[in-house]
Amino acid sequence: MQVAIDGPASAGKSTVAKIVAKNLNFIYIDTGAMYRACTLIAQKGNVDYGDEAEILKLLAKNKIEFKNGEKEQKVFINGQDVSLAIRTPEITANVSQVSALPGIREKMVELQRKMAGENNVIMDGRDIGTTVLPNADVKIFLIASVASRAKRRFLDFKEKGIHQDLAEIEHDIEERDYKDSHRKISPLKKATDAIELDTTNLTIDEVVAKITTLIEKKQKKQSKE
Repeated sequence: MQVAIDGPASAGKSTVAKIVAKNLNFIYIDTGAMYRACTLIAQKGNVDYGDEAEILKLLAKNKIEFKNGEKEQKVFINGQDVSLAIRTPEITANVSQVSALPGIREKMVELQRKMAGENNVIMDGRDIGTTVLPNADVKIFLIASVASRAKRRFLDFKEKGIHQDLAEIEHDIEERDYKDSHRKISPLKKATDAIELDTTNLTIDEVVAKITTLIEKKQKKQSKE
């Protein structure tokens, strides 16, 4: 079974997708983390974030993996834990540029579809329901106000020891929204058959419950067919 969760930055996609996947024993695929890992690989290789050919060369030498940690899934590049390194302001500011490169998207989508073809998966990102898994069984589009998303990111950063001003985070999110929705390749947009959920005034548990209900309804329907 394939579940696609899309939406803008910090709408709660990754947080709820991880919990729902764990509860239903699905595999969680964090596509945003994959693009962030690509951006980190470019940074460490001293390659311009717009140089598609050079980034693809680096990707051929670097293996991106997900592994389950004690509390959460970790991201590794060539066996090194980069879960915190991919969340720094530098990577956040440049991931949109890297993820908009056609060759990079093609490479990542190929990997994502391979994973989805082998397991029950929950995948979150910007274009899962429209491009990566257009035939997903359940499609959800999460939205939330910029202010609430900035506050979530601020608290998340604080917990991880990353210090960034709240107003600066708000500005970054607004910029990211614009970049993601205006890029030529797979822009951020709601799939026509996706269910929209506004998480501005909902707790994590409430969002998890709503998404779980949608998935279980679909599972029951499929088992009867």
